Amino acid sequence: MSLSLDHPIGERFFGLRLDTLIRLRWLAISGQTVAIVVVQWLLGFSLPIGACLAVVALSAWLNLALRLRNPGARRLSDIEAAWLLAYDILQLAALLFLTGGLANPFALLFLAPVLISATALSPRTTILLGMLAAACAALVGFWQMPLPWGAGGTLGHPPELPTLYLLGIWLALAIAIAFIGVHAWRVAEETRELSEALAATELVLAREQHLSALDGLAAAAAHELGTPLATITVVAKELARALPADSPLSDDIRLMSEQAERCRAILRRLTTLDAGEAPFDRMPISHILEDVVAPHRNFGIAIAVTLPTGAPDEPIIARNPGLLYGLGNIVENAVDFARDRVNIVASWSEEEVTISVTDDGPGFPVELLDSIGAPYVTSRGRSRWKRGAEPEADEGQQGLGLGVFIAKTLLERTGAALTFVNRPPPAHGASVGVRWSRRVIDISGDRGPGGGHDAQS
Repeated sequence: MSLSLDHPIGERFFGLRLDTLIRLRWLAISGQTVAIVVVQWLLGFSLPIGACLAVVALSAWLNLALRLRNPGARRLSDIEAAWLLAYDILQLAALLFLTGGLANPFALLFLAPVLISATALSPRTTILLGMLAAACAALVGFWQMPLPWGAGGTLGHPPELPTLYLLGIWLALAIAIAFIGVHAWRVAEETRELSEALAATELVLAREQHLSALDGLAAAAAHELGTPLATITVVAKELARALPADSPLSDDIRLMSEQAERCRAILRRLTTLDAGEAPFDRMPISHILEDVVAPHRNFGIAIAVTLPTGAPDEPIIARNPGLLYGLGNIVENAVDFARDRVNIVASWSEEEVTISVTDDGPGFPVELLDSIGAPYVTSRGRSRWKRGAEPEADEGQQGLGLGVFIAKTLLERTGAALTFVNRPPPAHGASVGVRWSRRVIDISGDRGPGGGHDAQS
């Protein structure tokens, strides 16, 4: 998602809205016009009125052209906004050249474009605009048309400001540009950081609320599906007793009963993720992996678990049902999509613990790689890859979504970071990496089940 076609959310600075600069320029044009009219006709001072109004009219023409050629909601790139603000500095320098240079009190307006840049554009752009403003102030300090000090230029002799005084004005202006620019950028940066933190918090809260809703959905599913699954189990047992022992349907009936019981066990797990019903609260990572892998060994796919040799002491992990469910979902997906083999590699050091689950299936759809882990992400079609079929025949038939989202969220609650990638050619298949900081996941040095880290959070 992006705010405009040219500015993805990942960019640090989003730029200014064109409408904002147009409105500010109309305000400047109005003020400049009023100042020229008042000085020329109400105060009776003599100005190069034609040249002054021409400079103002050029800004008005530019504003009209920008309004007609672009939608007001468009966001400018950093370079585009810099060019427009640079024009404002040059236009102000032209007006000051015609009306006395640094002796004109309106020279302070050089601060305005730099201040706008500091609040919305990158530091590099702000520095360049500040240097341009200081250079233009220096030029109009040395070369300018005289400022009319009396009505019609006839009331006495206009005073001549010392060069040292004009140099002091320029120095004060340059220091003000630097100080106000840095101060405005720092305040705006803190606002940006707060906005990003709030956006990240809202995203986390949205995911947690979604998972809470799924908890209720799981409870409802367990309640609604419990009765029909129990009926299927009873019917399967009655059919098994009624059929002869050598009936060709006996194996199918037994398989149906086993799968119905497996469905009931899955529903019980979904409704007791926080119950801590496991008989062992603390287990080595090798036992955790065997516990996760065991239900998936009888599906015709070889599952190899590799542990390091010569590594530091094996980490002890709280047997968190959420962790078991998350890892189990990843392994189950790998078994479902694999052709012949799933490799599970665990490694650990003094700093981190890593588990990698790799299969030799078709791999993740390239168009979904950046979205895996978000809820309800699907590719075209919902049927799974058919084991043994050619990859070309099953192109685009896989679906990834709610299960991966739940697994990813549950594992992240334990402090894990997940990566989803495809194996580089000539190999094929998908690889899911799960990584924890060892001090977060390892409870071997803590007392009692669960240790010092809340494994349920």
